[in-house]
Amino acid sequence: MTTTIKEARPRHALHNYRALPALPRLLVSSQCAFNVGFFAVLPYLADHLAGLGLAGWLVGLVLGMRTFSQQGMFVVGGALTDRYGPRPVVLVGCALRVVGFVWLGFAETVGTVVASVLLVGFAAALFSPAVESEITRQAVRWEQESGRSRARMLAVFSAGGQAGALLGPVVGGADSFQWACLGGAGVFVGVLVAHARLMPRRPVSTDDSRPDGTELRDSFRLLLRSPPFLALTAAYSCYLLSYNQLYLALPAELTRATGSQAALGWLFALSSALVVCGQVRMSRWAERRWHWGGAMRAGLSLIGLSFVAPGVITAATGSTAGVAPAVLFVVLMTAGQMLVIPAARAWLPELVSERHLGFFTGALSSVSGVVVLAAGAPLGALLERAGAAAWPLLAVVPAAGILMAPRRRWPASTATPAPASWSRRA
Repeated sequence: MTTTIKEARPRHALHNYRALPALPRLLVSSQCAFNVGFFAVLPYLADHLAGLGLAGWLVGLVLGMRTFSQQGMFVVGGALTDRYGPRPVVLVGCALRVVGFVWLGFAETVGTVVASVLLVGFAAALFSPAVESEITRQAVRWEQESGRSRARMLAVFSAGGQAGALLGPVVGGADSFQWACLGGAGVFVGVLVAHARLMPRRPVSTDDSRPDGTELRDSFRLLLRSPPFLALTAAYSCYLLSYNQLYLALPAELTRATGSQAALGWLFALSSALVVCGQVRMSRWAERRWHWGGAMRAGLSLIGLSFVAPGVITAATGSTAGVAPAVLFVVLMTAGQMLVIPAARAWLPELVSERHLGFFTGALSSVSGVVVLAAGAPLGALLERAGAAAWPLLAVVPAAGILMAPRRRWPASTATPAPASWSRRA
């Protein structure tokens, strides 16, 4: 890095946000608001469904359908973003989210609950790939124009999302689920208005050509014929499967160690606070040491350690360690996450063409979501049978991600041209 960039370095997270151009600031703010609306409602959904009299298996099915309608359909939102640009896709996604939350707040029958939940999920499948692909495109352009690493902008984006995750439960902490839904809907009304007024009407891209139907079908063939993208997706899937253990292994460990899950909410808040406070610093530290692949493998190594270390402590101390293994797991897992996510997002434009960036951004999330869905039951069975002994075994997942991550730059002529600073770090 040059001396000029070091002198211009912001000193805290808010300065990093203010230093961004106008459109990236809008996208970071949107990601924050999106998570505020999401976490205002979704943490309370299972309890609300049980209160409506739905059987446990049906509650699980509805939650699974919501996840699939969101994560599994990201590829659709990404393809539409490539076709029409991010602005109309974001606006439609916000509008559907508002309708879905209001509908969910008043839904009382199984049919209306399922329909509203699916609408909420599909709205996110439109919104998220559009915003994520555009922030990646803006990060590459910012790097080319200013010489600052694209990972810094993507780190601010991640931190903004986690700030929303911290604020969301506060917004949703109303006396009734209906008011929580209306509060979430109100947040998305604000996001809709902001994007309608401030987001450019044309996609901000160095390539104004948009894929037609034939080229969209070609995108699927291009995905299957892209070894670097498939390798990145495999490694990212291992990360996401490991991160999902915050919702599976962590509650099981707390129950085993303390007899309850009372500390679970505090541990989730700790994870979000670590990202908000440390994401930009972690990315800045990593960019001085590694290429994107090195940062991703370092993050997966920390995630592997997050499984091994609690297992060692538990084996050495038995039940006397209390919540210490769980806290260590959350801290190491979050540190790994702060390396993996910006690296994966920053690396993606080097492996695919800009014209297909939305499609591949969505595909990265969709394929990873399918992997998590398929592996969830076997890992759940492992935790049930092996107990604390399962922790070191779970480290196999991030270890596999380290092995599968791309290890070299592919000479892809369709990739976004790399800035000069890239070659000095490669």
